Amino acid sequence: MAGRRTARVQSLAGIGVDRMGALASQKEESSTAAPKAGEKHEKPLRLENLDTDVPPHPVALKATTKAISNKEDNSYLPFIGQLGLRNAAAAHVSRLAGGVKYSGEENCCITAGGLSGVLNTLFATVEPGEGVLLTDPTYIGLINRVKLVGAVPVLFPVEFRPGEPWRFPREKLLSFIESKEKEGIKIKTLLLSSPALPSGLYLDKEDWQAVADVCISRDLLLIYDVAFERLLFDGRPVIHPASFPGMEQRTIIVVSASKELRLIGWRVGWIVGPKWIISDIQLVGMANVVVPVGIGQKAAQAALEHSGSDKDCVDFTKELEARRDLLMKELERLPVGIPAGGWSFVLRVDNGKAASTALMEEGIYVTSMDGWGSDGESFIRFVFSNEPCDRLKGIGEKVRKALKI
Repeated sequence: MAGRRTARVQSLAGIGVDRMGALASQKEESSTAAPKAGEKHEKPLRLENLDTDVPPHPVALKATTKAISNKEDNSYLPFIGQLGLRNAAAAHVSRLAGGVKYSGEENCCITAGGLSGVLNTLFATVEPGEGVLLTDPTYIGLINRVKLVGAVPVLFPVEFRPGEPWRFPREKLLSFIESKEKEGIKIKTLLLSSPALPSGLYLDKEDWQAVADVCISRDLLLIYDVAFERLLFDGRPVIHPASFPGMEQRTIIVVSASKELRLIGWRVGWIVGPKWIISDIQLVGMANVVVPVGIGQKAAQAALEHSGSDKDCVDFTKELEARRDLLMKELERLPVGIPAGGWSFVLRVDNGKAASTALMEEGIYVTSMDGWGSDGESFIRFVFSNEPCDRLKGIGEKVRKALKI
């Protein structure tokens, strides 16, 4: 019995980001030390983790400070989240979902971040042994959560097109699901994002219509994992899957305040969906992490409700797009998938771990993607949310030198 590792744990894989983050932090600390004679310390480029150097809006910081001294915010209650944030979250999702009317009291619960919300939703909706479809490649943290609930991750390959955006092959979706059924895998749930992590894949109107058609014809559930929904480049519009006819009652929206609102350390998220499933998700939440601290909830509510919320998101998106454009120019003619939105992109290499190690020698910290899909070891992920344009200039020469290309 001593030393036994459960099958559940053995099925999980490390995400790599924590290891690279620790190495980058060590390098960063050493770069601030006084150099010895003949030494030159350069601060590393932190492109390994989804942090950002752009702070949250001041109203969120002010709300956090105020909430610290409020007794009601130092509480477990309500177990499903403060009603003020639930109302704000439901109104926010309703607006983006094309007028679908969600209620904070009936259609929403608060979670300790987006990934906690994904796990709670999977526990409440997926039976052990059922298949959950995700795009390939995808964030390994999502794959791990599917495994954790005893379900089967089924990876749907999306098209990598060097020098162009990734493509969702909607015409293959139904036949892919049918082929898996013939193999004995019963897919009952789709877990999708747009833009997706780590590729920046964007699902357009025709893509979401294909998803809706498959969900309705085969009675499938859609878990819409929202992290970067409004962080879209090149004028792309927000297209919400719940707005399609027949999808409101089969779409569960899991949202994180970490990306669009930049409240990463606050660990706040929310789930919005049809009334028939929310109560079950709330039950799972009470058996899991319950809710984030009220201090964080007040900050997220303030960030959603203030009059400049949309402009703040637009301004942040412009900054991210400028960084993306600079990087795409720096890495021109390399096998890069252009992100349509979000904070990251991937570069195809011969060996992800070897490429990541080589880039460290040039002071560039990125994450290899072993396990992030069927071919993850052939890609490395660059995150561009944490470094401004002036620090990213010249990165192309360093990448080519490190990778000998």
